[in-house]
Amino acid sequence: MKLSPRDAKAYFNAPDRDAAGVLIFGEDAMRVAMKRQELIATLIGPEGEAEMRLTRMSGAELRKDKAMLLDAVKAVGFFPGDRAAFVEDATDGCSEAIKAALADWRHGDAQIVVTAGQLTARSSLRKLFENAKNAYAAALYNNPPTRDEIEAELVRAGLKNIGRDAMGAMEALARDLPPGDFRQTLEKVALYKLGDEAPLTPAEVDLMAPGTVEAEIDEVLHAVAEERLTDLPPLMKRLEGQGVNAVTLLIFAMRHFRMLFTIASANGGPAQGIQSLRPPVFGPRRDRILRQAQKWSVVGLQRALTELMDADLTLRSAGQKAPAMALVERSFVRVAHMGRRR
Repeated sequence: MKLSPRDAKAYFNAPDRDAAGVLIFGEDAMRVAMKRQELIATLIGPEGEAEMRLTRMSGAELRKDKAMLLDAVKAVGFFPGDRAAFVEDATDGCSEAIKAALADWRHGDAQIVVTAGQLTARSSLRKLFENAKNAYAAALYNNPPTRDEIEAELVRAGLKNIGRDAMGAMEALARDLPPGDFRQTLEKVALYKLGDEAPLTPAEVDLMAPGTVEAEIDEVLHAVAEERLTDLPPLMKRLEGQGVNAVTLLIFAMRHFRMLFTIASANGGPAQGIQSLRPPVFGPRRDRILRQAQKWSVVGLQRALTELMDADLTLRSAGQKAPAMALVERSFVRVAHMGRRR
């Protein structure tokens, strides 16, 4: 039976244990894996795998031994409780073996969970589950999660006291991050807020969000953009002591100044431009970046980007003999002076 997105959501929340199982497929492998993980945990409980009530096999293994799935479905576990048989990365070559297991499935046998990548409408595996009377097929599309789905993820991660602005920050992250990255961010936020009863804030969301630069690198870029020349030498020395690569530092600098250029040159001005950033920034970091973009002219940012690109070419050239970090520091000083010349 084919599940619509709404029916699939209901099924994953409360699986039909009178059916043999389900096929979960989609283009995003992480999205499929996460949904499968949640479903199996619901079917057999958190200790199911430790109690050997879950049998795993790959699609390749099943193609070599076509009886493997049926044996797993009929096997009697040592521990009491519901069981599941999981086939990962199944293809049309697994259809016959899975068809036999579905036909011979009886109430009390292990639930069959099959995952696959993107399947066309002509796929024999997809047709098998969509046409089966005792099994389901759930396609997962790359649509942004709904607010209900985000709230469910927050509750699952143990986050309860969430401010309105923090929820907005979470929704923005959910729209712009892959599912796996979003889940990891939720887990990081949950650990950060462990034992803290204060409401979650946008600044805390931004602090835990992926893609933020190491604090030391971030501070160097802020010092350049804010023309704090006296702060540069000790910050650069600290980075060099930590083994930061000069080319990497230049790449981050070019990314930062491209972001400022995007904000400053946007129609409607910097206040409008910062709204279009993807991934978005929040809290104090957002305010700081906006102030930097408002302070610089578009022409000044163009000159800064040219200087950074020239430094990058010099650094990568075969004849370059000057110490790499010293070259980058001189380039940063020149860029900072550009911000002063309007």
